[in-house]
Amino acid sequence: MASLIRRKLTFKVFSQNHIMLQIKLFTSESKYNKGKCPIEKILIANRGEIACRVMRTAKRLGIRTVAVYSDADRDSLHVKTADEAVRIGPPPARFSYLNGTSIVEAAHRTGAQAIHPGYGFLSESAEFAQLCNDEGLIFIGPPASAIRDMGDKSASKKIMGAAGVPLVPGYHGSEQDIDLMKSEADTIGYPILIKPTHGGGGKGMRIVQNPDEFVDSFLGAQREAAASFGINTILLEKYITRPRHIEVQVFGDKHGNILHLYERDCSVQRRHQKIIEEAPAPNVANDFRSHLGQAAVSAAKAVGYHNAGTVEFIVDTVSDQFFFMEMNTRLQVEHPVTEMIVGQDLVEWQIRVANGEPLPMTQSEVPLSGHAFEARIYAENVPKGFLPATGVLHHYRPVPVSTTVRVETGVEQGNSVSMHYDPMIAKLVVWGESRSAALIRMKDCLSKFQVAGLPTNISFLQKLSNHWAFNVGQVETHFIEHFKDDLFMEPSSLSIAEEAHEAAKFGATLVSACICEKEHSTLKNSPPGQNRLISIWNSHPPFRVNHHANRIMELEWESDFDNTGSEPLKLLVVYQPNGNYFIETGESTRGLEVKVAYLGNNDFRVEADGLSMDVSLAVYFKDRTEHIHIWHGSHHHHFKQKVDFELSEDGATQDKPTFQKALHPHGTVVAPMAGLVVKVLVKDGMKVENGQPILVLEAMKMEHVVKAPFAGFVHGLQVTPGQQVSDSSVLFSVKDE
Repeated sequence: MASLIRRKLTFKVFSQNHIMLQIKLFTSESKYNKGKCPIEKILIANRGEIACRVMRTAKRLGIRTVAVYSDADRDSLHVKTADEAVRIGPPPARFSYLNGTSIVEAAHRTGAQAIHPGYGFLSESAEFAQLCNDEGLIFIGPPASAIRDMGDKSASKKIMGAAGVPLVPGYHGSEQDIDLMKSEADTIGYPILIKPTHGGGGKGMRIVQNPDEFVDSFLGAQREAAASFGINTILLEKYITRPRHIEVQVFGDKHGNILHLYERDCSVQRRHQKIIEEAPAPNVANDFRSHLGQAAVSAAKAVGYHNAGTVEFIVDTVSDQFFFMEMNTRLQVEHPVTEMIVGQDLVEWQIRVANGEPLPMTQSEVPLSGHAFEARIYAENVPKGFLPATGVLHHYRPVPVSTTVRVETGVEQGNSVSMHYDPMIAKLVVWGESRSAALIRMKDCLSKFQVAGLPTNISFLQKLSNHWAFNVGQVETHFIEHFKDDLFMEPSSLSIAEEAHEAAKFGATLVSACICEKEHSTLKNSPPGQNRLISIWNSHPPFRVNHHANRIMELEWESDFDNTGSEPLKLLVVYQPNGNYFIETGESTRGLEVKVAYLGNNDFRVEADGLSMDVSLAVYFKDRTEHIHIWHGSHHHHFKQKVDFELSEDGATQDKPTFQKALHPHGTVVAPMAGLVVKVLVKDGMKVENGQPILVLEAMKMEHVVKAPFAGFVHGLQVTPGQQVSDSSVLFSVKDE
């Protein structure tokens, strides 16, 4: 047996002041695991980006990996990345990724010695951790007892209360009678926060402003908790109106050593879910940081914790007091920002601690260098209230990775985002020598992160990162709500609407020039004899003597300015003898000459209006329509057109789209997202009031209540619980009768 080896730290400077720690602090074989074989094969009991993330570290360590997958994930990236993959069931999580028995059987079948649970699904299931231990498998995570104590939010608050950690006033009991719960809420005082005792990710959380909302909110939280975590018990807390969400990364080994790796600020959220995280937290004094870290370590020690964990605190920005909120007994989604500021691979730490090795450093040795951000890129419809979206990634081009930029993803171009799971596409993680430097890098990367085929929140993330309050670190959990007038464009604002329209027209001008140039480049490089008719009319220079060939293009602008649909744009493209394009838009008498160089792979160098810039296009077909996306500078626009080439009387080629919008009668209610009908609250023909809940949809474990648009009688309500509905499909209508 080799003795414990600790290699010296080596340093590689990759920017002016930041030092990248290249650390090899663990041994492949420790004195603490004598007589026990080190882990050589790991099964990852998860999917998507976290499965790929764990596999990347495992492969670097020479450890073989096993993926599990549902039928919906058969062709997913995590399946392709693993050395082996095992099917564990149909798409619904309760039959696949939440089926602990099937996962353990897959581990035995493939000879895996250990199981990494990732985050979500079974990662905080004490029963699953115990099952792994009972089956002779190493659970790469904390002991089942710690998961049980800290995973139950009510029990964890009792433990913290006994340890003297400040708690938010609330009810953490096991009695769940709705009348008792309502009475407790009255005692605590409104507003009330309803929260499941197990799980995380904001699922099942409800903010209740008054007693009239309590019963429906409580029952909805129970249903969502049961669907997400298999447990429907609820706790109540006084809702702090101006809070920050700050959490501390803790880590322990099996020899009693526990330390913290500083804090992360996760205050910027929508639907109670984080979208931008950063480390360290901005505008935090060193004394506060130290007290917070010590409290987190004390919490972990109280339950005999080992492996990775996160202690979450709610900070009252009015009093500057912090209160224990919960402990997540797993690796967090946002762990990469911690890795970036301490120069460590936390997945490697997890594996080696599971092997019985000690932590590689003491608290005083933990480095803190620079600042890091993580932006979560989701498939979601921001104008519809951030509702999750589904669809195909027809175009997917993340930014290049480097020592200061990471892209954590579990998808690739051509994959589908399913309604069955979380709609995250990727996590963009950046590092800088300071917060301002990291923020500049994040803004730049967001502008270059290309996704097309379904709606995303990238544009919204850009608005967030450019907001003055975010720039100075003035963050809290109500950030989006407080600054909604800045972050969401109001359609009634004529000046903003005009600005958006002008930007779209300029984007359409660039699109038309780039499309024409690409066609010419394709024709120029095509074999002799092919496409000769088209090349006669559109060659460089155009064939017709004493005539500037022209072409009419009609595009539909898919605006993310509001949710009203498409706007038509008509462009006249005139081919110039010098190879440029003169383009007029709509009724404008002022045209623009554009020079284009096609670089290949739908990338262009364009000169227009005295400005030279890089332009990228994505073109794909969907629903018999050509979709065109353009990225230039910080702008991204989406256009549509139906390909239907005709020759007009004056010799112009016209692209005539035939867009036929679905026109529904007044009072028709359509599905705001693809999902599962979980509850129908009224019957067809019933009289309803304005805003009355009619049915409940569930997608990606989140519930959405569909309400009556006005008072009247329900007609055409045919959907039933358990039925799948597609996005924008008709659910019912309300008529005045």
